[in-house]
Amino acid sequence: MPTYEYQCPKCSLKFEAKRSFGDNNSPVFCTRCGTEAKRLFSAVPVIFKGPGFYTTDSRARSEEPEKKDKDK
Repeated sequence: MPTYEYQCPKCSLKFEAKRSFGDNNSPVFCTRCGTEAKRLFSAVPVIFKGPGFYTTDSRARSEEPEKKDKDK
């Protein structure tokens, strides 16, 4: 079950509540004063893996050094 963060608009208490995905429509009440709390949304960390996410990946490849002939 996911954990969501809530804040009470009356007493400003921030708290967490574990809720199933089906419980999204039912209200959550403040644990201190009993007022209906509002769900808070926060930024989720994003991790980029693989090629193409760095500035060095999009640069044109430099020319390969000249190959030396073994015959000379």
